[in-house]
Amino acid sequence: MDSFDNKDYWEARLREHYTLAGVGYLRLGRRYNEWMYRIRGEVFDRVVAGLGEWKGRDILDIGSGTGFYVERWLGLGARVVGLDLTDVAVERLSSRYPQARFVRADIGEPLDGGGRLPLRAASFHAASAFDVLFHIVDDAAYARTFHNIAALLRPGGWLLWSDNFLRHPAERIRHQASRPLADSLRLVEAAGFEVVNRVPMFFLMNYPADTRSRLARWTWTAMVAPAMLAEPLGWAVGAVLYPIERALVRRLRESPSTELMVCRKRPGIRD
Repeated sequence: MDSFDNKDYWEARLREHYTLAGVGYLRLGRRYNEWMYRIRGEVFDRVVAGLGEWKGRDILDIGSGTGFYVERWLGLGARVVGLDLTDVAVERLSSRYPQARFVRADIGEPLDGGGRLPLRAASFHAASAFDVLFHIVDDAAYARTFHNIAALLRPGGWLLWSDNFLRHPAERIRHQASRPLADSLRLVEAAGFEVVNRVPMFFLMNYPADTRSRLARWTWTAMVAPAMLAEPLGWAVGAVLYPIERALVRRLRESPSTELMVCRKRPGIRD
């Protein structure tokens, strides 16, 4: 089997689909993904608001894609550096957000001083990586990513990231690896973080990766299947599910789908 080239995959995908669908759940189309990103944005806003004041703070946004979270950080008055694996994202984001800086680099590469990750150590108050790290399919690079992020954060800096956090063994497809929650906890703690919080980002609208029930997975697929047929149907399905999803992610503490984890770099951790 040929080795998977993450950069080539995302470069091709984003050049063809530079939309929220391209950086999201591609098969479900742009209109359904727009509803999903409304939920993501509301969860982000609620969690980030509880962590303090962001005006003038330095933020590293990892996997910036089309700039959804870049725009939210900028709206809070933060200074943003966006990092992306692809040239297309860096080119387009640099044009769209001239007040931010964008870097083409791989967060999973070794921090060996060779210029592959041209960012200054201990220079950021927070890092965000939403729906990004499960696309690092190489396990060694995935583990190294948390050490790299810790090295770039100031002591006490925040890491906000989302994943599927499985309660069962890892599940893999070509461009994504959903890993057990226990593995993620072990890796962030080994990198010098403490876990502060974990909240649902989705309950109904995204794939229920954190269940092994075939019935639950089949039911979800049947529910969103119209979105795969036509954009107007995707809008309609999203419009029906959105208010229900909005209530669920506010009220529930656990989810069978994607969750947002808040971690903090422990004071005294050497960079």
